[in-house]
Amino acid sequence: MGDRVCGPEIERLIQLLARLPGLGPRSARRAALHLIRKREELFGPLAEAMRVARDTIVSCSICGNVDSCDPCTICRDERRDPSTLIVVETVGDLWALERSGAVKARYHVLGGVLSPLDGVGPKDLNISSLIERVAAGGISEVILAVNATVDGQTTAHYVTDLISHLGVRTTRLAHGVPVGGELDYLDEGTLAAALRARTDF
Repeated sequence: MGDRVCGPEIERLIQLLARLPGLGPRSARRAALHLIRKREELFGPLAEAMRVARDTIVSCSICGNVDSCDPCTICRDERRDPSTLIVVETVGDLWALERSGAVKARYHVLGGVLSPLDGVGPKDLNISSLIERVAAGGISEVILAVNATVDGQTTAHYVTDLISHLGVRTTRLAHGVPVGGELDYLDEGTLAAALRARTDF
């Protein structure tokens, strides 16, 4: 007798679910069991939604967002400020900023960050298309909304150097104490960044 407790079809479902970010083997088993228990109401719609997504989702040729149309819905939205361009690492970061509703600007997705240790160089990212967009004119501010990691900051400096001669204002997201944060729970790097970026009260 082997260790297998279910058929190969269920094992394959679990293995595929385990490939999703945030789902390990244990979480994948729980998700698979939930899908199986609710198969009449979940399996069909989920399979159809995945098929439609596979057949219709494309990358925007302008900003790099994913959508069912090209250019994407954001790039086609005439209510957005065309003079402000927010540069993000991933589509997930774009979606997070959109959920905040803090700004109605245009975006540019780099597709990652520079990481020499991982073999990711400028040619592996959407940096040249970013430079072309800024050089074309009409953009007055580029907001570098990259993560506060070493690779993120290296990428921000690299991009800043490339566009410094194009006459646009380059800004970055503030770093420091989050809203509702307690100082005692913050790491030293966050506290140091907050002190450097202090403002008048």
